[in-house]
Amino acid sequence: MATKALFNTVVNWFIRQRIDQIQKFMDNPIETQNGVLFSQLYYAENTDYGKIHGFSSISTYRDFTANVPIVTYEDFEPYIEQARQGKKDVFWPGLVKNFAKSSGTTNAKSKFIPITDESLELCHMKAGKDLISIYANNHPDNQLFTNKNLRLGGSADFYENFNTKFGDLSAILIDNLPFWVEITTTPSKKVSLMSEWETKLNAIVSEVTNEEVGSLTGVPSWMMVLLQRILKETGKENISALWPNLEVFFHGGISFKPYREQYKKIIGKDINYYEIYNASEGFFAIQDQYGSDEMLLMLDYGIFYEFIPMDQFDPDNLQAIPLEEVEIGKNYAMVITTNSGLWRYLIGDTVRFTSLQPYRIKVSGRTKHYINAFGEELMIDNVETALSKACEATDSSILDFTGAPVFMQQGESGAHEWIFEFTQQPADLERFSEVFDNHLKSVNSDYEAKRYNNITLKKPIIHVAKPHLFYNWMSERGKLGGQNKVPRLSNDREYIEPLLKMNE
Repeated sequence: MATKALFNTVVNWFIRQRIDQIQKFMDNPIETQNGVLFSQLYYAENTDYGKIHGFSSISTYRDFTANVPIVTYEDFEPYIEQARQGKKDVFWPGLVKNFAKSSGTTNAKSKFIPITDESLELCHMKAGKDLISIYANNHPDNQLFTNKNLRLGGSADFYENFNTKFGDLSAILIDNLPFWVEITTTPSKKVSLMSEWETKLNAIVSEVTNEEVGSLTGVPSWMMVLLQRILKETGKENISALWPNLEVFFHGGISFKPYREQYKKIIGKDINYYEIYNASEGFFAIQDQYGSDEMLLMLDYGIFYEFIPMDQFDPDNLQAIPLEEVEIGKNYAMVITTNSGLWRYLIGDTVRFTSLQPYRIKVSGRTKHYINAFGEELMIDNVETALSKACEATDSSILDFTGAPVFMQQGESGAHEWIFEFTQQPADLERFSEVFDNHLKSVNSDYEAKRYNNITLKKPIIHVAKPHLFYNWMSERGKLGGQNKVPRLSNDREYIEPLLKMNE
């Protein structure tokens, strides 16, 4: 008890300090961001990349945009490969020792995102502490530090070459966590770093059912798989029967909208839900208000932000604006300059600002994951909002889904084709389709225009997936677990065709 009391004292002291610092960057966002940018330019001016792009001569944001190009992973890969082979001072001072292996959701090819000591400590680790600080500040009567946090990360193979390592981001983080985090989390480091998903899942269930869990951290889809497995193994009616002190789920990676009702049922009571927005490239935003569906953009993690308006997005001529020029309600592709040595890097996500004082956002989709085959500009947040309404209206719930266009042929109108895997199927699928379609029209005027009189788009084509269809498909692709995501939307039929074949 004395140890827990001391731990609580230390944590509460840290919370007070950090909340004051967060308030400071909320009050001074542009000054904070400028400080991030110019301190990193100065720090990296003698790197290869800094010399090529004249970092030492940059004194204004205009200079920065003129000297440094916006890049994709493919553009930046040659520099990353040099750093992976042990070359120092390529795009960040010194040797970059860790690389997060990520296939993302836009490309099957592996990406290797640099993780410097600075990004590890001042971005990823700092964000984990902030998440605790914000939650504890919003819920002073919490019992977060008297129970364990169940973490669910990705696969964890580490490969060493040229004195550098690469593996999943979650593996790198777990491998570098301070000892006090290991004491307060489950499963153990050994189990968390197992690579084969099915073996790991069984080991997690074996360990965590004997713990007192007060919080969950992970991707909603994979956490749902784990919780369902736990109920099956323990025979419990719901999760709160096993863990009565469970109070919060920290979730990220995909939207929580399709899963909210399922979690309420499987947990068996109301708990708190807090959303985070992170990736291998950095930790970007945290839900800072209880009950909100928007996240605070974290401005002091060593990440400088720029934004490309999606209505002006041209892959051949990428033009970004700084934070102070964004507007509420518009979709932007996010460009980041980070303390991991990524310079004006197009991350591939799109966001929409909900507030400018302070800067709060929602993730609206991916620059390559949308449907715009007919000018409808359908983004993932449109779909998830409509699905939430359709499920509510038909007393149904969805585990996974994907959608793609059906292109016009021989004068026929096009359509959108969907595969939905339900955990609770609607009694009236036609009613579900109607509500889904109508709500898409209500949230997207371009979609509504294309659906007018079925001239361009016919009503949605909906398939009900076999049980475990998406799980089996992800397994075939070697993408089970943690950080892997089912592609929700595609502007072609790359994903839906193999799924339809498996669903026959």
